[in-house]
Amino acid sequence: MTMLTYTLITDPAPLEASAAGRPSTGTVYLTITNAGQQAAYWSTIEVEVPVGNGAGHLTSDINKIKAKGEHNGTPSVNVQQQGSNAFRATAPASGRRFAPGDYVVLTLENVTVAASAGLAVLKVTEATGRSATGRLSRSVTMVPLVKTAPKEIPAPRDFHPNSAMVDAGTNITLRWQGSADFRYEIMYPGAPQSVSVSGDTWSPPDAPKRATTYVLIATDPNTQQQHFLTTTVQVRNPILETLTVAKGVTTPWVQGPTKDDGAFTFSKGAMHVWREFGSQEAGALYAGEAVVSGVATEYVKGLKDGDGDITFLQGGVKVWRTRGSNDPGTLYASGIRTDYVSGPNDGDGDIRFLQGGMKIWSALGSNDPGTLYAGKAKLNGVASGQTIPGWGWKAYGPNSVYIDIDTSAAGFTGNPIYLTAIGGVGGMQYDLVGTSAVYDVTATKFSVYLKWRDDRPLSVADAQRFGWYINWIGYDTP
Repeated sequence: MTMLTYTLITDPAPLEASAAGRPSTGTVYLTITNAGQQAAYWSTIEVEVPVGNGAGHLTSDINKIKAKGEHNGTPSVNVQQQGSNAFRATAPASGRRFAPGDYVVLTLENVTVAASAGLAVLKVTEATGRSATGRLSRSVTMVPLVKTAPKEIPAPRDFHPNSAMVDAGTNITLRWQGSADFRYEIMYPGAPQSVSVSGDTWSPPDAPKRATTYVLIATDPNTQQQHFLTTTVQVRNPILETLTVAKGVTTPWVQGPTKDDGAFTFSKGAMHVWREFGSQEAGALYAGEAVVSGVATEYVKGLKDGDGDITFLQGGVKVWRTRGSNDPGTLYASGIRTDYVSGPNDGDGDIRFLQGGMKIWSALGSNDPGTLYAGKAKLNGVASGQTIPGWGWKAYGPNSVYIDIDTSAAGFTGNPIYLTAIGGVGGMQYDLVGTSAVYDVTATKFSVYLKWRDDRPLSVADAQRFGWYINWIGYDTP
């Protein structure tokens, strides 16, 4: 039986066994007191620590332990490691007397707790006696302590954005509470794979454009157990790539995704197109095809600069060469039904349609015959025509272009003779070679090939830009 009394205290209490990849550390305090009525004298106290990773072991590595001692609150006790599994406390020369009520504390810090839960028993051997000069005896006692199984890492919680409702394009920050022992990842729409994150905050690289749900995945690196938390950020003005609506959308206006984009507003029985939302300036409507019961507008023009323009006047329409021009344009149609056709100015010629024919007068209401100028006419085996300026040209090698002229409307049946001349609204036809030569002649067509006199490159774009066209006259022969 020992003269002194030994009590073990741990911090934390109880000690938690280490887990794979997650070591548990703690401190062991061995408190030594004299509970008797007489003074005792001591020289050494040796504490044997069970080393290993089993249920009965305290630690797997005694070399990591830092040991120290104190006597009645004074750090006067020398503690040294003994071999591979023990520590020895030596009494100071002036402090061998252990009076009733005195105490010594041996502290073992930075104890890496063994991996298995169970009861570890420390063996304590004291060298004590009843007098300062008498013989000391060695006594042994056993002091147990408990190791509990490692606890699971508490699940993360409170995953949320800094703002639950934002405008499109506003950056956000996600926050959560959780152990740093987890491996964290975040998944969200548009990310090709989950994104590894650290700490307890994260901001996505792209601000949300529409309602977006983020998923936080916390993985225990030892057990591979996973926890999933989700949070959703709502967007006041979402930008959608596609939208399928089953039963309709009710809204006072619609605008493009960026400032200055065009906008639609809706009024009773009508829809308005504006240059931008809030503007009173009319916008433009572009459509591949539109089916409507009617259109009320001041004018209609083509999409490109220079395209023709139709302007609506009181009781009629005018066709102009382009918007803002006073040059008359050309109307192409498969047919027109009318009583007469007259020029736009007083004194212009007049064509009257009669039963089986027509008459040309010098002016509207006049009985003076007028003159017919035509791009194409057939009279007793003679016909003429003109191609549309800039149309029909094709590339023939890098330095030539050609055009196929359709003469089937002339009704030739033999071997017609064709005479040609080239015209152009943009000029430059004087510098061409081949303007009067015809090729591939038949009763229904022929071809003309052109190139520059100096054989420099000639393209279809050039022919279109200069507005070249072919004037021709054909005479039918047997």
